[in-house]
Amino acid sequence: MSPRPIRKAVFPVAGLGTRFLPATKAMPKEMLTVLDRPIIQHVVDEAREAGIEHFVFVTGRNKGVIEDHFDRQVELEMTLRERGKAAELAMLEELLPGPGSTSFTRQQAALGLGHAVWCARDLVGDEPFALLLPDMLVKTPGPGCLAQMMAVYGEKGGNIVGVERVDPAEAHKFGIVDIAPGPGPVWPIRAMVEKPAPGEAPSDLYIMGRYILQPEIFDILSGQEAGAGGEIQITDAMRQLMTSQEFYAFAHDGRTFDCGSKVGFVAANIGFGLADDAVAGDLRREIAGLLAEADEVGRT
Repeated sequence: MSPRPIRKAVFPVAGLGTRFLPATKAMPKEMLTVLDRPIIQHVVDEAREAGIEHFVFVTGRNKGVIEDHFDRQVELEMTLRERGKAAELAMLEELLPGPGSTSFTRQQAALGLGHAVWCARDLVGDEPFALLLPDMLVKTPGPGCLAQMMAVYGEKGGNIVGVERVDPAEAHKFGIVDIAPGPGPVWPIRAMVEKPAPGEAPSDLYIMGRYILQPEIFDILSGQEAGAGGEIQITDAMRQLMTSQEFYAFAHDGRTFDCGSKVGFVAANIGFGLADDAVAGDLRREIAGLLAEADEVGRT
């Protein structure tokens, strides 16, 4: 029997983005741009490529610009049309979600990722769904990360958790999976640990912000107590769901940039820029020049 299709994706976008102040004082961190589009647009594009039909955003205060971004901007479109900017108009039309395909709900208090997911329960309903963390931007050489996970889900069913290798010395900063032996890139998950103590991680595979989850997770989250950091953790709920359902770890073939950190955000701009033929050559020259200048300063 084939698993039920994944039609909906949840995007938790209620965070304050304090690490990027003052840039995020009046603008959501998800609207910071990587190359030529906001971070959230990159992640929505990944979901759309994977076949997602309905996009559910869990927002907070001062996030209205995200809703505006995924709506028509009539004045802009009129100006572009008057100026004969056909290519720009076509691009905006291509990126615009279809009527009724976006929903927005509010997380009134910052109680953790698990709580944000629970806030989407009525919009998702009784069907499996994808969960994508907008801070985590994934660059792949072929199909996007979620599209790859969809293929695994079609074969395995159950719950799929995207993972990536991490330096063991950094494992204590992440959720880590313990996997059954096997060659990969798909493994049954035996356990999950949220931010293990240094040196106690069960593997070097960290949970990198892409999930396919069954709707029973909502019942668990409804009674979930606060975990690590005093927040309701999605990892704790998944661990409970593992007692009755299969979970699989999938290592995609790309690289994840943590755009919630300054270094990760800058690295994402460089990585996506180097992959864009329109700017890659000039960007390489700029990087070479900056490195040369830095080396010169270091020698003086």
